[in-house]
Amino acid sequence: MKNSALIKGTAAITVGAALLLGGGGTLASWNASDTGAPGTIVAGDLNVAAAAGVWKDRANNTININTYKVVPGDKLTYTQNLTVTLTGDKMAATITAAGTGAENGFTPANVVVTAPALTIGSTPVSNPLKTSATVTATITFEFLSSTTGRSDVGKSYNFGSVGFNLNQVTQTGLS
Repeated sequence: MKNSALIKGTAAITVGAALLLGGGGTLASWNASDTGAPGTIVAGDLNVAAAAGVWKDRANNTININTYKVVPGDKLTYTQNLTVTLTGDKMAATITAAGTGAENGFTPANVVVTAPALTIGSTPVSNPLKTSATVTATITFEFLSSTTGRSDVGKSYNFGSVGFNLNQVTQTGLS
């Protein structure tokens, strides 16, 4: 009889445990949760706004490019102020000239057109730019004095609409 009582007791404990685990009761377990506050990602800005440009001759006189007639030895300078906006961590951009000779009737050996020289105030700067600033961009057109004979008489160099492009570049160390 002792075995029978032991078997019945063991069976009762097993059934009780099964009822507790299987829904006849509850068995508590701990858990927890929390939320982070990762913040908001905000995009930066890259923009360029150009003021009216000015053409000047070698003597620094303002000229009207639409009526001025160059001769060998002339050097004309085009200057334009650019408001450059570079907002963003690790933002960098280069300034390049556009419209500086889409339709060129001059003999290439007789003309030199420079890439833009950049200054902030009176301080020269170079590409790439890394901060917002008012940048002065200057290009030059030189009709070389070495031009001989009647070469390029009556020719035109159409600057079209001279402008400056601002293009984002990847800074060193970024992938």
